[in-house]
Amino acid sequence: MDFNFTEEQTMIRDSLARLIKDQYDFDTRRKVVASKEGWRPEMWAQFAELGLLAAPFSEEDGGLGGGPIDAMVVMEEFGKGLVVEPFLQTVVLAGGFLKAGTSAQKEDHLAALISGERVFAFAYAEPKGRYNLADLETTATKDGSGWKISGHKAVVIGAPWASHLIVTARTSGGRRDAKGVGVFIVAKDAKGVTTRDYPTVDGRRASEVYFENVTVGADAVIGDPSDSLGLVEKVTDEAIAALCAEACGAMKVANAQTVEYSKTRKQFGTPIGKFQVLQHRMADMFIEHEQSVSMTYMATLKLGEDDVTRKKAASAAKVRIGQGGRFIGQQSIQIHGGMGMTDELAIGHYFKRLTMIDSEFGNVDHHLKRYTELSAAEVAVAAE
Repeated sequence: MDFNFTEEQTMIRDSLARLIKDQYDFDTRRKVVASKEGWRPEMWAQFAELGLLAAPFSEEDGGLGGGPIDAMVVMEEFGKGLVVEPFLQTVVLAGGFLKAGTSAQKEDHLAALISGERVFAFAYAEPKGRYNLADLETTATKDGSGWKISGHKAVVIGAPWASHLIVTARTSGGRRDAKGVGVFIVAKDAKGVTTRDYPTVDGRRASEVYFENVTVGADAVIGDPSDSLGLVEKVTDEAIAALCAEACGAMKVANAQTVEYSKTRKQFGTPIGKFQVLQHRMADMFIEHEQSVSMTYMATLKLGEDDVTRKKAASAAKVRIGQGGRFIGQQSIQIHGGMGMTDELAIGHYFKRLTMIDSEFGNVDHHLKRYTELSAAEVAVAAE
């Protein structure tokens, strides 16, 4: 199997790496995160000019003809710079849903998304839903030819910056039924939508979003309003693969900063990097990163496979990333000592981001269970 990147993908990686180095250094990021806005719309515009927002889309949809590997390349570089702009929410998640939309939906939304004019957030999580994508109390009921949406979505990452929301809602059936899940495009300024915005521990912004009889037209529905759980799972698995790539970028920098610190921090007149026990620990950190990269590549390459293969690959990668990110984060902080968690030192910010990545779209325990259940189902089918 060829693991080499194309010339275009290498060019995107190099251009983005230079941009982050020049305009997204740690001190600049700290100021942006602490600002009222919490992000830089002008940086988002630069991402659009570089073609980053167009990279994963087909040429027919107005993109550059790329796919999940292109998103992986971008997200890994974003992980290295701890970029807060909502690429995952807008391009990977919303873009993934819009790829499955109608021609009219693509025409209405994709061009504005690719140009950077329209920003999306994915409103799927609910206070009682844990990681079950079908566990929905938010409802969508028929209202003439359109729908009325009511409910509460929790921790909607990027919602303070969004112009539109992609919303999952129950259209029929019981609260956790696989059937009866619909996906809707909702303008954030629609009547009946209210938000409560707040910062997250890793420097991003999120919102609690409340829907009170929000009216949308029939053209707001993506896919089958009574049977879209499969689409939600597919797009979420694509987001998991991209999130794993971001984690790999953050792990790489965390390792590099820890090794560099071990060369300068002295104890008993000797750099701590000369202590064999710490050398072994940093070697283990290197191995965790390399294994995480391999699993991320595997998950990304299997996104186009059948549902079971794709789900198992995404869950396996998320488990490896969760375990590796926790190990690297904790060890890097321990080697730095207590100062590692101060706001002034970058390593603490990488630790916080890696910790939060573990909880997004299902933590280690959730995906271990998912992988086990999928594998058991495969064995049962094979035994019949």
